[in-house]
Amino acid sequence: MPVKDWMSRKLIVVDAEASIMQASKLMKQHGIQHLPVLKDGRLAGIISDRDLKEASPSKATALDIHELYYLLDTIPVKTVMPRQLYTISPQATLEKAAAVMLKHNISALPVVDAQGHLEGIITKGDIFRAFVAISGINQAELAMGFALEDRPGSIKEVTDVIRAHGGRIASILTGYENAPEGWRFVFIRAREIDDEAALEAELRERFKVIYFLHDKVD
Repeated sequence: MPVKDWMSRKLIVVDAEASIMQASKLMKQHGIQHLPVLKDGRLAGIISDRDLKEASPSKATALDIHELYYLLDTIPVKTVMPRQLYTISPQATLEKAAAVMLKHNISALPVVDAQGHLEGIITKGDIFRAFVAISGINQAELAMGFALEDRPGSIKEVTDVIRAHGGRIASILTGYENAPEGWRFVFIRAREIDDEAALEAELRERFKVIYFLHDKVD
């Protein structure tokens, strides 16, 4: 899925010369944790609530509250935002966005087009929403996990059994991470099963079932 389908387009931004106090107020006002930083109208960086907290004096400081507020209102955002800026294009996949965030231990990416114009922002929260959507959990409670041979037709064999029991497939996810050589993990959600006990018995007889359970969001 492309980043453009899940990114936030309603952007709240802050100028590089704005103070830490101003940035903090913007985040609280709009209930957000990240602000793209602009300089002369162009993207210069991104700042998070974590960056602001780390830049703020600790409670152990000898400053009184008025001095503290004055200090926070004089330090510009540009001096505390991360030096390294990572961005992603609207056409990039969510998988790439997630991988970049994980690699660099960040929780949001500004989305920019080929000309460097800011198009939006994608956060870990957006990626969580996308994962929940593609997982099918909101459409089907019945979740099944399998270790299948990595060969053509192995998934179809499982889905044919599910459909033979009246089931409708809500989602299929596959992965090779930690799978034995020549195998892969397959995760399926289905609904409208005629007889779940009979389905489970046949699946366990014919395939290597990792789990067969109901998984409902409370």
